[in-house]
Amino acid sequence: MTLRTIAVVCCLLLAGCAAPVAPSPSPDGDRLGVENGYAATDDLAVDASDGLNESELDAVVARTMARVELVRGLEFRETVPVEVISREEYLNGSSRDTTVDTPAERAREQRYEAAMLVGEDRTVGGAFAEIYGGSVLGYYSSASDRIVLVSGNETPTVDRTTLAHELMHALQDQRLSLLGGADNPDEATAQTGVVEGDASYVEAKYEERCDAEWDCIPLPESSSAGGVADRNLGLYLTVYAPYSEGPTLVHRVRQRGGWAAVNDLYVRPPESSEQLIHPSDYPEDRPASVTVPDRSTAAFDRASATRMGEATLFAMLWQQRAIDRGTLRSEPGPYSAYNYSHPATEGWAGDKLVPYFDADSDDPAADGYVLKTRWESDRDARQFARAYRGLLTESLNATVDGEGVYRVADGSFEDAFRVTRDGNVVRIVNAPTVDALNEVHDP
Repeated sequence: MTLRTIAVVCCLLLAGCAAPVAPSPSPDGDRLGVENGYAATDDLAVDASDGLNESELDAVVARTMARVELVRGLEFRETVPVEVISREEYLNGSSRDTTVDTPAERAREQRYEAAMLVGEDRTVGGAFAEIYGGSVLGYYSSASDRIVLVSGNETPTVDRTTLAHELMHALQDQRLSLLGGADNPDEATAQTGVVEGDASYVEAKYEERCDAEWDCIPLPESSSAGGVADRNLGLYLTVYAPYSEGPTLVHRVRQRGGWAAVNDLYVRPPESSEQLIHPSDYPEDRPASVTVPDRSTAAFDRASATRMGEATLFAMLWQQRAIDRGTLRSEPGPYSAYNYSHPATEGWAGDKLVPYFDADSDDPAADGYVLKTRWESDRDARQFARAYRGLLTESLNATVDGEGVYRVADGSFEDAFRVTRDGNVVRIVNAPTVDALNEVHDP
């Protein structure tokens, strides 16, 4: 599995592409499909043997801008600068902090532990660092309104599809929005699904025209992006959900109302990853309100609640092999890479995750949490509860220690769990020990 795009930073893969030579300029740089003297229909002489010098890169960028705006039906307001930096420069400027010092960081540790994606043997920051590694090869910076390419060569070669993708982000920034400001990570995934879904959809449409009518620089033979370790695959799926599921949502919305309807997504974006995974649920099927009353003792301090969402719950069961992993590639939606829908999670209606910190310890391993999930029906709740209990007993080798109580004796998720179902609600309580379960949440 190759990582091409991550979160708000999209990877611009550098490989052996062609360079333009002596293109014919177009007469009007202000009309749709013409940028800086280059028209979308211009042919460029190519020479990929020595990469792209500055003038060649400028020509490729200008023509790609013209093509992106022609595909999307929106005009760039400004030229987008493209800068090339070395891998060393990128790594020196990237945050590699893997400490857990603040309550927000401590709560994040509990969120990913509750999702069974990052255990107590490592930090969330460290886990993400393993995914990013040397895989990020470029990004669009909204703060400086520029694209940065990360390259080992002074004269870069460019993947036409990912350049189009990054330029679409610049166009969004100039004409629409990059969204943001979500109240919880699940809503943030949904909003990112609009931004990345639109960019990926435009990228796909760009490729269709390269195949049918445009003269395009060749695609690189291979990417230098690194792979993702097996223990990080589930975490990768939570990051990749907007890129996989967003294009299908954009495609469905465009089918119904054209690009104007897609533009409206930026005004009224989906509220949950469920609406990305199931586009027919947008916009009517909003997340149900779920509350978790505080039933902890003085031994634990309650932290701010958040929402996991369907995409993360799917990634949890997939990572721990509690569901058939083969369904991920089975019948994905149009323009999507994967299928995040599964009977064990597709009935999701809402959830609430509340971390609880040990009052006498700064060690996240001493903390606990309550995860309360609400489902569309009792049957949906049973399917999730069955899969989750299987995760504990079969994947984590948990032993039963009372009615609904499980104990994972060793490993990175060594803890006690209480799993109960009441109608369409499944409640999971986690604590370091069986005796501490009632201290986190008295039943």
